[in-house]
Amino acid sequence: MLGIAMTLPANENDRAGVPDDATLAREAMAGSVQAYERIYRRHAPRLYAVIWRICGRHAARAEDVLQDTFVKAWRALPGFRFDSALGTWLQRLAVNTALMELRARGAMADCESGDHDLEALAGADESARCAGTGLDLERAVATLPPRARAVLVLHDIEGWKHHEIAEELGMAVGSSKAQLHRARGLLRKRLGESR
Repeated sequence: MLGIAMTLPANENDRAGVPDDATLAREAMAGSVQAYERIYRRHAPRLYAVIWRICGRHAARAEDVLQDTFVKAWRALPGFRFDSALGTWLQRLAVNTALMELRARGAMADCESGDHDLEALAGADESARCAGTGLDLERAVATLPPRARAVLVLHDIEGWKHHEIAEELGMAVGSSKAQLHRARGLLRKRLGESR
């Protein structure tokens, strides 16, 4: 890709004299790979977490989607208009890339009409279980149908509004609300069954 490696300390953003995202974006638009590497290091951990959840906790897929996201961002950066924060723009790009990956794999269509296979829950080891539920919540989220999982992650974890989710996923606001209701119901059921 661009030879980007995450080697800077996590607190890089807190150091005095570190350029803000807008400055780094402008430098990267002018061709500075170093500025783009700083953008990557600053935003990659959070984007990876979102992608990982949307991809159903598949680390290899999430890493591929993260790399695809930053390749797309590098190509699209000259068109970035600063209408929103760079982090917001990158997150939208990451979510779109993750959803496109799910569609490409056929996961949306395969899982849309029914519950995801619960065999993934049976393999949960004792060290990864939540106290009081007997099940790792992250594992339960990973078993949700992809569309319901995406809505749950974007709404309950990332704090998106239903109109934003509907626009991003190409659905009606009512469908977003229905998918969230479905996801929460499935989680309650699965967490209840694990006791």
